Amino acid sequence: MNEVLNIIEDQISTYHQKVINLARAAENSISVLNIDNKTQQLRDDKIICDLFEGNAPYRPRYILPDYEKFMKHGSKFLDLKAPEDIWEATNSLLILYKNTPSITSFPVYLGSLDELLEPFVKDIDESEAYKAIKLFLTHIDRTLTDSFCHANIGPKDTITGRLILKAEKELQNSIPNFTLKYNKNTSDDFTIEAIKTSLEVAKPSFANDDMFSSELGNNYAIASCYNGLPIGGGSYTLVRLNLAGLAKKADDFEDFISFVLPETVKLQASYINERIRFLVDESGFFQSSFLVREGLISQDRFTAMFGMVGLAECVNHFVDSSSQQNRFGYSKNAENLGLKIMDVMQKEVNKFDSKYCQVTNNNFVLHAQVGISDDHGITPGCRIPIGDEPDLHKQMITEAKFHKYFPSGIGNIYPFEPTAKKNPEAILDVLKGAFKIGMRYFSVHSSDADVIRISGYLVKKSEIEKLNKGKQVLRDTVALGQGAVDCLNVLERKVRK
Repeated sequence: MNEVLNIIEDQISTYHQKVINLARAAENSISVLNIDNKTQQLRDDKIICDLFEGNAPYRPRYILPDYEKFMKHGSKFLDLKAPEDIWEATNSLLILYKNTPSITSFPVYLGSLDELLEPFVKDIDESEAYKAIKLFLTHIDRTLTDSFCHANIGPKDTITGRLILKAEKELQNSIPNFTLKYNKNTSDDFTIEAIKTSLEVAKPSFANDDMFSSELGNNYAIASCYNGLPIGGGSYTLVRLNLAGLAKKADDFEDFISFVLPETVKLQASYINERIRFLVDESGFFQSSFLVREGLISQDRFTAMFGMVGLAECVNHFVDSSSQQNRFGYSKNAENLGLKIMDVMQKEVNKFDSKYCQVTNNNFVLHAQVGISDDHGITPGCRIPIGDEPDLHKQMITEAKFHKYFPSGIGNIYPFEPTAKKNPEAILDVLKGAFKIGMRYFSVHSSDADVIRISGYLVKKSEIEKLNKGKQVLRDTVALGQGAVDCLNVLERKVRK
C-alpha cells in the first residue's frame, strides 16, 4: 500500500506514467509462477533478471503485428476499412498503435513505414505527403511516449523513406526509434542521407539485412532497441543473465565454464519457459486478442529471448585486469575467453527445448541486452566498457566477432565529433567495413546532438536536464536515460574523429 501511495503522490510523474506504474504495482502484488529456490536465489542476487516484466505475464513482451496485412484489409474489431489515401493510412496506423500492447504498454514495432506508406505517397504532391508524414511522426512522439517504439525503413530507396529522413532531421524527436535495413542493393546515396540524419538525431541505426534475413528469413523486423524478431509474432519474454555477477560465484575460469555457467543457463531457461507457460496457458492473451483473431499475429510466430550482459567484466574477472593490455578489447587471451564463454552459452541455450518457440526450432534466441538504469559496473552485451575503448578499427574488429551469436539482436554505438557531418561518405565506408567483418547492427550520432542513443533507445539530453531539475517530462524513458547517464556513463563514450 505504501508503494501505491508513493506512486499516487509523486509530483514528477505524469498522469499516464502513474497509471502504468499503478498497473505494475498491482501485477507485482501477486505470485503465480512456479520458481524453484535456486532460481529465486539467483534472481535475488540479480544474476537472473526479468527486466521488470512483472510477476504475472499477461501480454508478450514484444509484439510485431503484420501491418502490411492490416493495410490491405483493415480491421473488423477497430471498425477500420483498408485506407485509400495518405491521411487514412496514417490515421489507421495510429489507431492500431494505440491498441497494440507490449511490456511497456506502448507498441515496440511500428512497421516498415516506407513500404507501408509508399503506395499513398508516390502519386500525390510531395508537399502534401511531407506534411502528412511530419504530422504522423509528431503524433507518435507526443502520444507513444516511450523510446522503445521502433520503425524500419529500407533496404530499398523510396520517396517515403527520404521524406521520413528529412522529417526526422527537422523535427528532432526522440520517438520513434528507426532502423535502416542495409544490404548490398541499398543505394549509397540513400544510405548517406540516412547517415546525415543519424548524425543529427541518432537515428536511423543500420541493420545488416543479409545477416538477419539468413537467420530469421525475410519476414523479420527490428523492434524495441535492436531486436530482430519475426513479423506477425515477436517475443514472449526477455530474461537476462548477468555474467559480471555470475563470474564472482566461480572458483576459477574452469569452474565457471564447466559448471557454474551451464547450470545457470539451465535454470534461466527453465524460468523463461515458466513465464511463457503462464502467458500461453493461463493468461488467455492468445485466446482473447483481436490481433490473433484477425491474423495480425500468430502464436507460432513467437519466440523467447535469452539475454545476457557483462561479458567484458566477466572476462576481466578471470584475467589480470589491473593492466589494460590484459583486458577485454586489448588482449587476444581475453577475447578468446569471451568467445569460449559465448560458445558454451550458445550450446547450453540450444540444448533447452521449448514447445512454445516453433518459429525458432523450439529454441530460445540469444540477445545482447542493453543494460538497465541501475546497473553499476556492468557493460551491455558484449561491448567494450565505456572509458576503455581502443582505436575505432580495433574496437569494431573485436566487437564484430561476437555479433554472430545474437540473431535477436546486438548493437554497438560510435559517437563522432561534429566535423563528421561534412564527410558522411567516410562513415559509409566504416559501415560497409563493419558489415563486411560480421557486425550485425551499427549506430552513430554526433557528440553535439541533443537526441542521443543511450544504449538501444533514444533520449534527449535536454529532457534529462529537465528531470534533473525535478521537472516533469512527457516521455517515460527519460528516467531510464537519466539512470544510464549516472550509472553507465553513456555521455563519456569515446568520440571518434
